[in-house]
Amino acid sequence: MDKERAKWQTVRDEHAENLGRSVVHRLETKGFEARYAATAEEARQMILSLIPDGASVGIPGSVTLRELGLVELLAERGHPVFQHWDPSLKPEEKSRRLQEELSSDVFLSGSNAVTLDGTIVNIDGTGNRVAGLAWGDNRLVIVVGINKICHDLDEALHRVRDVATPPNTQRLKMATPCAATGFCSDCNSPQRVCRAVLILERAPFGRDAHVIVVGEALGF
Repeated sequence: MDKERAKWQTVRDEHAENLGRSVVHRLETKGFEARYAATAEEARQMILSLIPDGASVGIPGSVTLRELGLVELLAERGHPVFQHWDPSLKPEEKSRRLQEELSSDVFLSGSNAVTLDGTIVNIDGTGNRVAGLAWGDNRLVIVVGINKICHDLDEALHRVRDVATPPNTQRLKMATPCAATGFCSDCNSPQRVCRAVLILERAPFGRDAHVIVVGEALGF
């Protein structure tokens, strides 16, 4: 049984690499510095190689990056890491932390979806993450699990609302319909987290923008 499972996993890995490298190629044609990492460990090393010694790193809300253990790894390397996920932060401290994320030397983010033609799609409630992805004079590094690849923009928008958002509202303990039903109903809830959508059709002008596509499922 183990040999059979290993055989099928080899096929899955080969498929992930074929798919991932195809998307990397399309991202490169759109101005991104893109690369494929077969495993989470390989992705960690690639990410660390893109962060200069002593550089500050801003990490917005991203399950992907925390699954990779990047917050702890960067802190161990001596990087100032700015993140607003600390539940002990007071409102004014959280606001300052959000600003520090955006102004860090490196803005390190996950993504909700990427299409086969290299379009990157994200949705936000506060807007801090889509702001940092859209503009900045710092280095941008985006990490995308193989589970985030969608056929086209319509599928990507469906994914961010129906696949990514419901578990995120559960994680945040939001009182939204999708947290209870598991699917989007385009609600008008006061705690609705689908408020700002960013579609990156190309790398922003003048931005040192990198994307790492990982051959493993990461994040929501």
